[in-house]
Amino acid sequence: MSTHGYDAGRLDLPFVGISTFGKRPFVADWHTIDADVAVLGAPFDAGTQFRAGARFGPRGVREASTLFSFGHAGAYDHEDDATYLPAEVRIVDMGDADIIHTDTAQSHANIETGVRAALAAGALPVVIGGDHSINIPCIRAYGGPEYTGQSFHILQIDAHLDFVDERHGVRHGHGNPMRRAAEMEYVSGLTQVGIRNVSSTAREGYAAARAMGSNIISVRQARNMGTRGVANTLPEGAPVYITLDIDAFCPSIAPGTGTPSHGGFLYYEVLELLQAVAQHHPIIGIDLVEVSPDHDPAGVTSILAAQILLNLLGFIFHARRSNPALAGVASR
Repeated sequence: MSTHGYDAGRLDLPFVGISTFGKRPFVADWHTIDADVAVLGAPFDAGTQFRAGARFGPRGVREASTLFSFGHAGAYDHEDDATYLPAEVRIVDMGDADIIHTDTAQSHANIETGVRAALAAGALPVVIGGDHSINIPCIRAYGGPEYTGQSFHILQIDAHLDFVDERHGVRHGHGNPMRRAAEMEYVSGLTQVGIRNVSSTAREGYAAARAMGSNIISVRQARNMGTRGVANTLPEGAPVYITLDIDAFCPSIAPGTGTPSHGGFLYYEVLELLQAVAQHHPIIGIDLVEVSPDHDPAGVTSILAAQILLNLLGFIFHARRSNPALAGVASR
């Protein structure tokens, strides 16, 4: 399917060629997706309340992902003694959902269409935002016939609760996605990790989140609990959708975001949590949001985003090989 690799007869260094995600094949016709993973860009940032620029997040993360696209099949991790993302894990890039400027509803509908196409193909949807409002159409896609799995839990890793119901008539901005998700009958609950200090959600929003099935864990609480302690708070064996806002990380390592918040996670804290969750839960979808390359002059935030996504995919498919029960729930 792919010419990715040294054996294809080209060195194909990271700075050569077209920047699809990880230099994987581009599929323009979404009806022909034949892959394990389908990556969709959602370059929408009209839901932001402070610094715009996340519309360029998909492009920045894709470009950064080429750093990890050297031609050898898979990536050997000497600590785990495992090769992650070997050639048999088929990843394709769907390109971007069409964004209609000033039209949130249609832009979100186009993102939802892309996620549904990935689900219909039996691929794991991976959506790169964009601001966090793009999670709303992502979760909405699971309400259609393309998803035939059971109700699922959402793991949100984020600085902000994003549980505002409505503010000045806005219900689909980047402060609303977790409230919209909690309203879906097929979302069984939420674990919100990394929430800290000054949040976009008022006190009553926290009470509403808990009443609607959310478990809220701050960075300091997560550190006291440890990786396994946090992972164990998720319902045992439940399918999990992961939404990762890059501002969950400390801005010292992730400055390129619209709403930076000091006191965030460092790389291995998030990586180890994702690995623990992938080892014990079927992962049915992923979005990564709020990378804003214009505020990231050294490109370190885009590199962090690409690295965390590729590692997460490696963990997921390594776990599926070891435990088939972790596979096959995302779609028909």
